[in-house]
Amino acid sequence: MGTFRYVVADVFTDVPLAGNPVAVFTDAREIPEERLQPLARELNLSESVFVYTPGDEGHVRIRIFTPTLELPFAGHPVLGTAFVLAGPLQLDEIRLETGSGVVPIRLERDGSRIGFGWMRQPVVTAEKYDRADELLALLGVDGSGLPVELYRQGPGHVYIELDSPEAVTALRPDLGALKELTPWGTVCFARDGDAWKARVFVPAQGVDEDPATGSAAGPLALHLARHGRIEFGEEIVIRQGVEIGRPSTLHAVARSTEEIEVGGSAVVVARGEFRL
Repeated sequence: MGTFRYVVADVFTDVPLAGNPVAVFTDAREIPEERLQPLARELNLSESVFVYTPGDEGHVRIRIFTPTLELPFAGHPVLGTAFVLAGPLQLDEIRLETGSGVVPIRLERDGSRIGFGWMRQPVVTAEKYDRADELLALLGVDGSGLPVELYRQGPGHVYIELDSPEAVTALRPDLGALKELTPWGTVCFARDGDAWKARVFVPAQGVDEDPATGSAAGPLALHLARHGRIEFGEEIVIRQGVEIGRPSTLHAVARSTEEIEVGGSAVVVARGEFRL
């Protein structure tokens, strides 16, 4: 029988029981390969992280699983893992080796406590989404204020701009039909005063609606900058997760088409172990 310990952190929030939770198995070296996906399915969070000895470029190597599959990169698991590991290691920057390359996370401290983190995200490019009309019809919306484009980072997301935050709140997509239509996440967003409101649906990845999506936040900043809604280098604030009772706050900035950062807070809320 093996004992596998994990820590749960709520990410993109500074209060417990909000944001997006992630489970971090801080030493996964002895966990059998065939146990990884079942453990992620058992916890049934958006993602679970397994930590390993690094190669030559990072402090640790991580693998990220949704309840149904492994991802090369995802934002909130990376940021949450940084908060979990960098505290005991007393690091101001931690470098995580992911399936999409090394991701550095710059940490800001409030005394001994980590208060905020900024992660440099993998480079992402846009492409036209060829099933836009079908997707808009399924969502029950007339159109998008910006071109409907796909950005492949983490699971990949398609972006649709709606007229108002109220229109985003009102969405009631048929998640079964959405799962059949596209393997990608769907990001519906609108300007909301000085911030941006977003909802993210990823049923094909085992997550009907995601409370906070770091891998969608960076590309959203890039999408807005590319199409003139904001300037390159302008930081945006994204509100997400309210409709499912997990309010989250994400910060993102696209300094150029190749330099994107996403930031936020996180809090450790639980520790546990599996005995298998």
